[in-house]
Amino acid sequence: MESTGLHWLTQVAPDPEDFRKHWERTGLGLMPLPAGRRWDVLSVPGRLGRPALDILDTRHRGPVLADFEGEQVSFLVPVGTAARWVGTGVRGAGEGSWIVVPHPERSSRGVRWLVPPDGSGRLNDPVLLELALHEAAARLSGW
Repeated sequence: MESTGLHWLTQVAPDPEDFRKHWERTGLGLMPLPAGRRWDVLSVPGRLGRPALDILDTRHRGPVLADFEGEQVSFLVPVGTAARWVGTGVRGAGEGSWIVVPHPERSSRGVRWLVPPDGSGRLNDPVLLELALHEAAARLSGW
């Protein structure tokens, strides 16, 4: 079976196949999934996250979410990153946390994919993300 973004995302569910079928059958746009199993999430204010995303080379981008009005931009990163990350205004979701994600192949209201998962398992590199966030912050402050 070819891995799709949907297949990759649902691998973190307790029963991935049942979860995927339920998501497909119900047509629900948003579903809760546990962080800390295959990926963690770092959420930053949108005013910083959107420019940081633009700075990241497209070859190195992993999945990225934005909430409702783009107030928060969330980057999927390797497991363990959220526990080690220290930064003002950065919220981490790792083991024991749940996040709401949209179906990767449907449009949804509210939370949406800026960079949907492609099934490859690629995540945002924390080092490159940190550099992009620093550059975005410098640009915002006029440096």
